[in-house]
Amino acid sequence: MENDTQMKLVPGTAGYVLEDVPHLTDYLPDLPSYPNPLQDNPAYSVVKQYFVNVDDTVTQKIVVHKDSPRGVHFRRAGPRQRVYFESDEVHACIVTCGGLCPGLNTVIREIVCGLCHMYGVRKILGIDGGYRGFYAKNTVTLTPNVVNDIHKRGGTILGTSRGGHDTSKIVDSIQDHGINQVYIIGGDGTHRGAAVIFEEIRQRGLKVAVAGIPKTIDNDIPVIDKSFGFDTAVEESQRAINAAHVEAESIENGIGLVKLMGRYSGFIAMYATLASRDVDCCLIPESPFYLEGSGGLYEYIEKRLKENGHMVIVVAEGAGQDLLSESLQCMDQQDASGNKLLQDVGLWISHRIKEHFAKKKIPINLKYIDPTYMIRAIPSIASDNVYCTLLAHSAVHGAMAGYSGFTVGPVNGRHAYIPYKRIIEKQNKVVITDRMWARLLSSTNQPSFLNPRDIAEAKKEKKPATGL
Repeated sequence: MENDTQMKLVPGTAGYVLEDVPHLTDYLPDLPSYPNPLQDNPAYSVVKQYFVNVDDTVTQKIVVHKDSPRGVHFRRAGPRQRVYFESDEVHACIVTCGGLCPGLNTVIREIVCGLCHMYGVRKILGIDGGYRGFYAKNTVTLTPNVVNDIHKRGGTILGTSRGGHDTSKIVDSIQDHGINQVYIIGGDGTHRGAAVIFEEIRQRGLKVAVAGIPKTIDNDIPVIDKSFGFDTAVEESQRAINAAHVEAESIENGIGLVKLMGRYSGFIAMYATLASRDVDCCLIPESPFYLEGSGGLYEYIEKRLKENGHMVIVVAEGAGQDLLSESLQCMDQQDASGNKLLQDVGLWISHRIKEHFAKKKIPINLKYIDPTYMIRAIPSIASDNVYCTLLAHSAVHGAMAGYSGFTVGPVNGRHAYIPYKRIIEKQNKVVITDRMWARLLSSTNQPSFLNPRDIAEAKKEKKPATGL
């Protein structure tokens, strides 16, 4: 078994590798365990096999060949027969960090209700205002009554912020409050902070479990199937696309332009386009495009206007940033979370399209819609609410079972505990040589904007051993 403090590698037969998460007993070997109180919970008495087998794991890749190695696995999430916290000793806290996302309040609610109703926990604090709330002494007591209907509201009742991470101050505050379970809801930047907090707690030898719940509306977190709030964002995007379509088709040479979220990953734009079927062109960060010349965006717009008399374009916020940088000669700047501050590609491309057609003396009517903050601020839809419940309960079960330094999420439909290292090492991005992007190109009939050399290079890329 090969170990580092953030991830344990456990090899098995036929190429099996378990990327395991840390456990409190790794550095506190004499910790006592207790029977799980769920065994006496009447709500779960009818479940045939409620407790997860200690050896259950979830495979990362499910499409394999007959001679393929078994590959990477993660520890399956769920309740264990033995727990490492007694109900009365648990003092939990919840913090939300980074940008808003539909479902935040649902996750908060279900962590609180899961701890209270499943494990009989009574002491739960909400940390107000992100990481800096730990040392600003901003806390709110959370009970099932307090959080009862918060899932019907957008945003987060705890408030949020970017940055503000001071490891020593945060862990000092955790100690001062007597907190022994920390639930951190956020994206890759937040999880980097969570990894540092876990490491500091481990070095101090504290009995404190640190659990992450991955949050990114852009769906750019790797390993997990998708992030919560994504389905809601795609659904709400339909209203903006429909409005753009109505505006465009109601006037001669009408162009409806919608900018959607997607700083580095174009999943929202891609899925919203596929769901709508009214979109003629989708531009995402992963697929470079150009404006002028043969096969460029201008030529395609002219073609669509001649054929249909109107057109709808969806652009992800991170698309075309290289073109903007050249045009506006802007400097690279970052926000408090370390994310690159983006120029408004929607506004820029609107002006460029208008200038191009004005020069050609072709009258157009362009309407630009940016629904970003309307989408971020709404409550989550039903499917996301169910998903948030499963994430929250998985995190609670993991922390009670003594696991720490992990995040939760579905891997091929089965919830698993994933080391922080795997979540923060890279971003999930649209693969433009994949079938899903091909489906979109087929739906919109837009050009790929790739030159023949780019296509040849993409096809020559070495495939993994599984053929995926």
